[in-house]
Parts: sequence; structure tokens; C-alpha cells
Amino acid sequence: MNKLRIYCDTSVIGGCFDKEFDRYSNFFINEIISGNVILLISEVIIRELTKGPEKLIELLQSLPSSNIELVELNNEILELADKYLMEKIVSEKYKDDSIHVAAATVSKADAIVSWNFKHIVRLDKIKQYNYVNSINGYGLINIITPMELNYEHEE
Repeated sequence: MNKLRIYCDTSVIGGCFDKEFDRYSNFFINEIISGNVILLISEVIIRELTKGPEKLIELLQSLPSSNIELVELNNEILELADKYLMEKIVSEKYKDDSIHVAAATVSKADAIVSWNFKHIVRLDKIKQYNYVNSINGYGLINIITPMELNYEHEE
């Protein structure tokens, strides 16, 4: 079976240190460490993490580089993110959230995981992102929380 390629936004890394989200955020991190998941990240995540407590960037740096794929921001990703903004899925103030979804979509991630219930993991937003994706020739993107990745490994 191929490894899952999962794009992760900043909320999941931060969730490792938040009592409400730590169980499933750490489960996700352990899946990366064990090699069951390839973590997709973008420059936006790195920039956001460097603005937070040092322990966030330290956690990211502690992950095996062989299980991380950097999604470089390019014109295709930025143009798709702008289309989300034009459809008013999120406002310009939350452009980074649209970039996360566009980066996951363009890189053909199996899913994007997030705890952002305001702009990303919300059924109406998911439907809007996927509508924009479909009319622009992209596939649908699965948007879930780390809790939904909690699966048993077959022996």
C-alpha cells in the first residue's frame, strides 16, 4: 500500500501542545515518524510556525526529513488560492488558509488535516473549495481533522 501524503496546516502542529487537540495531533505526528504518512508542508506553514513558540518549529525539525515533502509555492497554487478568495470562501485577511487548501489540492495530497473549523474544516467551506477545484480542472480535496486519520494498522 502506498503511504498517505497528507498536507498539514499549522493548527495540527500547534495542537500537539493543546490539551483539547494533543491526542490526535500527536497520533498524526507519530504516523509521520513511523513512516506511515508523508507530511506535506509549505512555506506558509514554516512562516506561521516561526511566529509561534519555539517548540512548534522544533517539533517540525525533529521529524524525519525522509517523511516530509515541501510543497513550494508557485503561480499555480497562488492563482488557485486567489480563485478561492474571488469566490469569497475566505477573505483576504485569511489568505494563508486559502493557500493551504490550494497547496494541498495542486500537490494532489490525499487529504489536508486541520483543526481550523472556521475557514477549512467546515462542510460549507469544503463544498466551496471543491466546487472551485472542479470548475478549474482540479480533483476534489479531502479536508479532515487528525481525529479522522485514527485507523488501526493491519497486522
